[in-house]
Amino acid sequence: MSPVLEVKNLGIDFGGLTAVNKLNLEVNEKEIVGLIGPNGAGKTTVFNMLTKVYDPSRGNIYLEGKDIVKMNTVEVNKAGVARTFQNIRLFGKLSVLDNVKTGMNNLYEYSVLDAIFHSPKRNENERKIEEKADELLKIFNLYESRDIEADSLPYGAQRRLEIARALATDPKVLLLDEPAAGMNPQETEELMNTIRFVRDKFGICILLIEHDMSLVMNICERIYVLNYGTLLAKGSPDEIKNNEKVIKAYLGD
Repeated sequence: MSPVLEVKNLGIDFGGLTAVNKLNLEVNEKEIVGLIGPNGAGKTTVFNMLTKVYDPSRGNIYLEGKDIVKMNTVEVNKAGVARTFQNIRLFGKLSVLDNVKTGMNNLYEYSVLDAIFHSPKRNENERKIEEKADELLKIFNLYESRDIEADSLPYGAQRRLEIARALATDPKVLLLDEPAAGMNPQETEELMNTIRFVRDKFGICILLIEHDMSLVMNICERIYVLNYGTLLAKGSPDEIKNNEKVIKAYLGD
């Protein structure tokens, strides 16, 4: 079976600096894969290339066998790649419901005139979108907060909302950039359950960046380790935590 997401010899240069070089990785159907490494290893840069925030200097990105490296950010998202960010990027003054609806751009099927005159086509389309948004909010235990401003939510709930918004785009691959950042142990435990639930409920694969090694080791089937922009190691959680090169990269000599 072909990987859902496959990266071949991916690299990017900023001026004379090579930030990521010759990266190869793959994520298979319904798999949770970790991308870890010390600060500055190039992890978020990889996510920015996968979502075309940055244009790679070389290499290929395949989504279900199709090379998406020449697509722009919007096209990549429509093709099936969604992400969250290390620093939460919600629309703080919009309602929880409207934040999820912003992820459903692809579902709006009415014209400007339909919107101005509130035509039956517009009203029916809006009803379907709101129903889908409400379903996601119920899944993430956010339905009771649907009408409040997003920045009024507790931190853990904002993280769940960001994941719900990403899922509103119907992705094939979900990229999570440090989803446990700033969470306490109880919130992290709840997050692990949420990530597993998302994988099982939506049948998607997940690639995550995370510094919380307990989360990574407990939730990921496979792990890739970056160091100075190159792949240092890959393998199962047991293989990675016992890898001398990985231990040295994290702890020094």
